[in-house]
Amino acid sequence: MNEVLSGLATGFGVALDPFNLMLVSLGCIAGTLIGALPGIGPINGVAILLPIAYGLGFPPESALILLAGIYYGAEYGGRISSILLNVPGDSGAVMTTLDGNPMARRGEAGRALSLSAVASFIGGTFAVILMTLFGPILSKFAVAFAPADYVALMVFAFASLTSLVGSSPVKTLAGAMMGLMLATIGVDANTGVNRYTMGLPDLLAGIDFLIVVIGLFGMAELFHLVEQQAVGKLKSLPVDNSFVRLADITGNGWTLLRSSVIGFVIGVLPGTGASVASAVAYGTEKRINGGKGTFGNGDPRGLMAPEAANNAAAGGAMVPMLTMGIPGSGTTAILLGALLMFNITPGPLLFTQHPEIAWGLIASMYIGNIALLVINLPLVGLFARMLTLPQQYLTPLIAILSFIGIYSIVGNPFDLFLIIALGIFGWVLRKLDFSLAPVILGFVLGGLFENNLRRALSISGGDWSILVQSWQSLLLYALTATVIVLPFLLARRRAA
Repeated sequence: MNEVLSGLATGFGVALDPFNLMLVSLGCIAGTLIGALPGIGPINGVAILLPIAYGLGFPPESALILLAGIYYGAEYGGRISSILLNVPGDSGAVMTTLDGNPMARRGEAGRALSLSAVASFIGGTFAVILMTLFGPILSKFAVAFAPADYVALMVFAFASLTSLVGSSPVKTLAGAMMGLMLATIGVDANTGVNRYTMGLPDLLAGIDFLIVVIGLFGMAELFHLVEQQAVGKLKSLPVDNSFVRLADITGNGWTLLRSSVIGFVIGVLPGTGASVASAVAYGTEKRINGGKGTFGNGDPRGLMAPEAANNAAAGGAMVPMLTMGIPGSGTTAILLGALLMFNITPGPLLFTQHPEIAWGLIASMYIGNIALLVINLPLVGLFARMLTLPQQYLTPLIAILSFIGIYSIVGNPFDLFLIIALGIFGWVLRKLDFSLAPVILGFVLGGLFENNLRRALSISGGDWSILVQSWQSLLLYALTATVIVLPFLLARRRAA
């Protein structure tokens, strides 16, 4: 404990330097603005600004503090478009749309945005505290997770989808299957076989996640607005002066605590990320609290759970990167590259050889979470006023943001036509009362599931028993069985 306190003292000495304080604030502001653009997300925001941070000749600790500020600033910024426009800023914000956007549509945009800011602050701060106290221990646990264990984790995540969203489990599973099918498009990395490319060279590399999320959410929302305008049902959304209440926090303390723990633990596991963390946290809260059917209709708990989880996951992803040199997410992989650009090798010796970098980064995250809260809470009313725009003006706004977000990152005109096609597909699914979140999660989890299943079978020489050999896998399969069976048992008990 003395080493931790001494390290934190060193870190705050670095983070509280006026220049580094300015970089934290600039990073949070820039990250919020970048994250608010649909499709950009934290990984692209950090990647875009990395050359600037390196080219300006900043010291390594200052450059990393700036990039980390952009990272968790973008994590929050992605929730702005999710709540106001029903267009996720990144994969971790998909679950936020389920209850955040319904709150905005019934006139509680200010409350939804401020709830998101507070839940993000609590989840992020909780993650930094755990990272400070237990980072090295948890990193060793994460490294011990084998591909077979990741397969079990994905099975558990798929099982969580059965009661995740919507009133029809059949439609939820059908949506997840559609996402899995989209994830198989492209050249098989092992066999070289073209899968469902229909002879189009642009599909050989598969469909990028950004294309799927912008198409199914952004363009589908655009077509929905056009339809409403065509039939004369387009109305301005109500906006009031609602704001987060103390009862929202005190009455949902266990939701925030559970979701923060879930997010941090999943975030520590390399390659999982905020999308898995937010989905599991949302599903957990819905099973515990969702008996009245309010989840998916603007329940504050359905907004707070994924928000706390995905910000905790962002902090958790830092643990293996700093302590073992293993990136826990795509964004931390870029941060790892930034360290290597400065000829600094992350790992167990980082805290002793470069304490100003390791502890300075951790201390800056404490400050950055507070800065995000201070910066964004006063702007909640300004963001909410976006909904006072006539809805017919929101249509071109969503189109512009969607096309700019895709083309600036992917740069392929074919993908612009692809998001239109996916938008039509998403619009049809909405007409059929399908939730789009399972489609996105099936797409994200499908790639992780397939890759880890292939690795596990390659290690075992094709022996499927490797999937049930470790205690981690057995525990996750037991949790999966509980998730599937428990709702039926509870239903029978209530019926009796």
